[in-house]
Amino acid sequence: MTRVLLEVCVDDAAGLRAAVEGGADRIELCSALSLGGLTPTAGLMQLAGRMPVPAYAMIRPRAGDFIFGDTEIAMMEAEIDAARQAGLAGVVLGASLADRCLDAACLARLTHRAVHMGRTLHRAFDLVPDQAAALDTAIDLGFERILTSGGEKTAAEGLAAITDLVRRAGSRLSIMPGSGVTLATVGPLLGTGVSEVHASCSVTVPTDDRRLVELGFAPETARRTDAAVVRALKAAL
Repeated sequence: MTRVLLEVCVDDAAGLRAAVEGGADRIELCSALSLGGLTPTAGLMQLAGRMPVPAYAMIRPRAGDFIFGDTEIAMMEAEIDAARQAGLAGVVLGASLADRCLDAACLARLTHRAVHMGRTLHRAFDLVPDQAAALDTAIDLGFERILTSGGEKTAAEGLAAITDLVRRAGSRLSIMPGSGVTLATVGPLLGTGVSEVHASCSVTVPTDDRRLVELGFAPETARRTDAAVVRALKAAL
């Protein structure tokens, strides 16, 4: 039976340590997971670079769409440099055109900057109007994998598309299901033949200090990576 790898997305030091403790095979390192993930801080990158598990930094300078101008692309290049200097194994990239097709020119520039680093294409892929064409673009650009929910809100809902993508990709790159992947939903995804899955392995926790909530410093509840959840999902793979 082929071993399926577990990538865990985290956005703070506690989550990073919990993912490592739980046995994650790889870390997707972010800030602001509640916004879909933004570029992590330099300090968090440096901490991850000292961990015994490979980490890929999300390179996304702001929330919202994935249409980036020259100023933002230059920022992203600097963020790739920071990830390299921190000793991270790779980066997670994505960029769109106004029609939601992949911005191949922008991605070529970013992948060139990330030469000799691992490269994941993120869920900007889930916006594209033609997944088969976008898959070919990703392969041409040298991505190792595509993180995707199959174009749906969750990977479970995108199961049919993920199955087709795995078939189309073959051995050329990995299709990594992500979004809503839990112990309860992972089974059918494993049946598609994927070799890795992406999950937050998180639990909901309340903010105990009401003053922080009142002043806008913290939400009512937050998601926190849980080592036991990581361990349980890893065992299921």
